[in-house]
Amino acid sequence: MTEFEKRFRNWQRLSNRFYNLIFSKMQQAITFTDFTFPGQTNLYHGKVRDVYTVEEELIMIATDRISAFDVILPKGIPFKGQILNQIASKFLDATRDICPNWKTASPDPMVTVGIACQSFPVEMIARAYLCGSAWRSYQTGAREICGNTLPDGMRENERFAEPIITPTTKAEQGLHDQDISREEILKQGLVSEEDYTILEQYTLNLFKRGSEMAAQRGLILADTKYEFGKKEGAIYLIDEIHTPDSSRYFYAGGYEERFANGERQRQLSKEFVREWLMENGFQGVDRK
Repeated sequence: MTEFEKRFRNWQRLSNRFYNLIFSKMQQAITFTDFTFPGQTNLYHGKVRDVYTVEEELIMIATDRISAFDVILPKGIPFKGQILNQIASKFLDATRDICPNWKTASPDPMVTVGIACQSFPVEMIARAYLCGSAWRSYQTGAREICGNTLPDGMRENERFAEPIITPTTKAEQGLHDQDISREEILKQGLVSEEDYTILEQYTLNLFKRGSEMAAQRGLILADTKYEFGKKEGAIYLIDEIHTPDSSRYFYAGGYEERFANGERQRQLSKEFVREWLMENGFQGVDRK
């Protein structure tokens, strides 16, 4: 056996061991939890997170589930929950000067503990670029999205002159969130005008901070969603923030060239999952 053949066989053995290790880990995704904590009063299984209410606190476990079009997919991704939770935890700490948030501790990579708030029935989505569901609506001829008027002639992934807010309703599990305008939110009494004004300001300030932090890492924060709640008259930022699950990042390097050439942007987001589902006939209504 030649030296090359020996090295090749060693490489094959290492490759097989690595593959088997990865495959075994893929079977260990944590897609469901069902704990019983002392003082627990409620357990809610969201699309990704399992939320335990214990007296006046929430224990939120970021599982390895992945969802698209408001539907939970059958397979989880190992370590996804840890990564998402730690990203969200970092951004919650880094934006506490902008608005109060619900986090009080993160005792485990998959866990955040915080204040239980009464959530607002809307999600605030900030967009700096025409992409995702906004682009799909634009392609069909829509020139007004959630009360924002868009000009003719825009292209996919084109930057807006200023970030816009495109709220959605918060649907029950299994149903789709729906686009809604500021005017309709106030008309339906979903949020008071005083509170909504605060939500808008928090959203824009948080998005500005997230964009600045992304730029430091060579990324563009294209869009993201925020959820807010209220406790004892104070408004808190709740849930996750600035994760690839709730946000869309472009790589800054090459953005201009790709846009000029009409090419797809390199992304850090779930868009590749949505695109695969659409290409394979699993069409849904994407609202992020």
